Amino acid sequence: MANLQFKALRKSFGDLEILHGIDLEIQDGEFIVFVGPSGCGKSTLLRCIAGLEEISSGELAIGGQPMNEVPPSKRGIAMVFQSYALYPHMTVAENMAFGLKLAGHSKGEIKAAVQKAAEILQIESLLDRRPKALSGGQRQRVAIGRAIVRKPGVFLFDEPLSNLDAGLRVQMRVELARLHKDLATTMVYVTHDQVEAMTLADRIVVINQGQIEQVGAPLELYHHPANRFVAGFIGSPKMNFLPCTLESATEAGARVRLEDGTVIVAGADARGLAEGTALTLGIRPERLLAETEAGEGTARTTVIVSEHLGDTVFLYVQSPGSTGQLTVKAKPENPLRTDDVTYLRFPTKHCLLFGPDSRTLPRLS
Repeated sequence: MANLQFKALRKSFGDLEILHGIDLEIQDGEFIVFVGPSGCGKSTLLRCIAGLEEISSGELAIGGQPMNEVPPSKRGIAMVFQSYALYPHMTVAENMAFGLKLAGHSKGEIKAAVQKAAEILQIESLLDRRPKALSGGQRQRVAIGRAIVRKPGVFLFDEPLSNLDAGLRVQMRVELARLHKDLATTMVYVTHDQVEAMTLADRIVVINQGQIEQVGAPLELYHHPANRFVAGFIGSPKMNFLPCTLESATEAGARVRLEDGTVIVAGADARGLAEGTALTLGIRPERLLAETEAGEGTARTTVIVSEHLGDTVFLYVQSPGSTGQLTVKAKPENPLRTDDVTYLRFPTKHCLLFGPDSRTLPRLS
């Protein structure tokens, strides 16, 4: 069993506390992704799992066994870094075999392990090459292969695709998903890329300023964010936010007024809040509608820029009543162009409301 448990885990560097009491359980065989902005503590948490950083307080257990005092080599983990960290004077096969050689495995065992990992990663033809003769994607596969041969209970990935171009990142995401399916091993993956998180994870752990904001399946976080931070961080392009004021709240929804005076009904339960409370309305770009004619509950504004991408049009429009901008993801036949006047419609069931504490108000059933 390679499940992981964190209990009130804290990490400090001197007087600066980076992780503020992490409580989390990762099941055996799960693909877990840590996401968050730079400096939030996600890589530090990964390094605590690996044993590369000493835990200041709290407990980490792997397979039910406490790991706080266990050296990295005894934890049953293998880590793939952002930099490939390959030895330039060694061949691919020698790089992949190096850890097993140090551990004292026989030549026959090493050769068999390297060959099997190479087959899994489809790099058999590269075994005699040196790193300088490889592309970025090939080098990353070698780094992953070096981890595979150790047969770890837990794989740790620290932004392994960030050095690759866009096309290679897509290809390697597919390879990693396939690898997880084939190996059925626990994988913990750190990234700031929401697309990687959404496409790879069984569950996503959103971290902000050393604390967990929310844990859940990708679509759960996308459709039911716990707070404004999660709503704004998960999804690309990100959710639109507009300041608003609560006018009234009933079992049918909450009537809110935007800064330009437009009144919108949101499918959220705000009955516990006083009229006049300052709130934030959130709506995904694909749910916000940009129309050519005015209607009840529409907000008049202007298209700043229109981007046509073939199958999709992104309209960047002036936020009603403020200097900000909103993003509308529209169908390619949408006729609106740069500088056109448009009327924004906010479908009730797709409007989220965030309270003064930034928590998401409950949705109405």
